[in-house]
Amino acid sequence: MVLTTPTSAYVALGSNIGDREQYLLDAIACLNENEDVFIAVRSSIYETEPVGLVDQAPFLNMVIGVETQLSAQELFAHMVSIESTLGRTRELRFGPRTIDLDLLLYGELAQDNPELILPHPRMEERAFVLVPLVEAMKKQQKEQADQWAAKLQHLNRKEGVTLWKKM
Repeated sequence: MVLTTPTSAYVALGSNIGDREQYLLDAIACLNENEDVFIAVRSSIYETEPVGLVDQAPFLNMVIGVETQLSAQELFAHMVSIESTLGRTRELRFGPRTIDLDLLLYGELAQDNPELILPHPRMEERAFVLVPLVEAMKKQQKEQADQWAAKLQHLNRKEGVTLWKKM
């Protein structure tokens, strides 16, 4: 279902296997190949400590803002397809991965179904998501960025997120 009016959405990207930066860039390029997805803004790239399963390499993380005419479910399905194309396997929860794409926000949509929960259910607990999200939003939606920055300020665990490359 292609929408007539584009919707703003935010996508978190992460990688901790192989050429981590190249996986991030490849995922962005794959998203951009879809004529119904326009990359509007990118955060810087941050190196972050793993969460959950901590005995693994550090991640590179970033957030991009897109304008899309795809529905949330279509965008999510496209993201899962990109993960597969770039060699993502789901053998171990929170385990190492070539690429991880998470749909954080899709306009004002709030939904809770088994396939896709929006806003992303754990984003407010994760500095590795909120730091690049706030940076990306400041370039596009200042008022929303301020709201998420306030949530970041109240987050107990902010360590382990280091600027890796300014974008």
